[in-house]
Amino acid sequence: MTARDDVTGLVLAGGRGSRMGGVDKGLQMLDGTPLVQHALHRLAPQVGALMINANRNLETYARFGFPVRPDADADFAGPLAGFVAGLAHCATDWLVTVPCDTPRFPLDLVDRLLASVGSATVAVACSLEDGVQRRQPVFCLMRRTAHADIVTYLAGGGRKIDGWFKQAHCVDVLFDHADAFFNANTIEELRRLGPA
Repeated sequence: MTARDDVTGLVLAGGRGSRMGGVDKGLQMLDGTPLVQHALHRLAPQVGALMINANRNLETYARFGFPVRPDADADFAGPLAGFVAGLAHCATDWLVTVPCDTPRFPLDLVDRLLASVGSATVAVACSLEDGVQRRQPVFCLMRRTAHADIVTYLAGGGRKIDGWFKQAHCVDVLFDHADAFFNANTIEELRRLGPA
């Protein structure tokens, strides 16, 4: 068994897509393929199991062949609610998350995060943008045991990932190419991704 086999991948496709006009972002097409399928294809070789976090069009997402895990509530509480949904069904020691709208993320994402996490609870991808190191907070590897901490944080009114990171034992992992983390929040940004 490799280290990757002890990691479950979760593709986050549960948002409102508000900056894209309210469409279901994971089902928008790039190169004739839904964004969520790009993410699944890129993540599959890096992990032992896969899941999708979605809150709409659940039957459509199920056709991609992986379990679909909606948020526990229906108010689109953000990525942390997706983390909780994934962790609640995670059968491995680790969960790694990627968003559905960033189809060119690093092919060594999971290996790099695993190599750096050490005794921390969470390892978060970072990139350099204009010389400034910035976290890519929805690209993270977390221990399955983080589930209870995130539930408590949300129950206390917390919503922001960075807020949870501040209270979790978190390490940053720098990746060289910021372009790999370019995400399509709008239709125009989706067009800018262009052919692979």
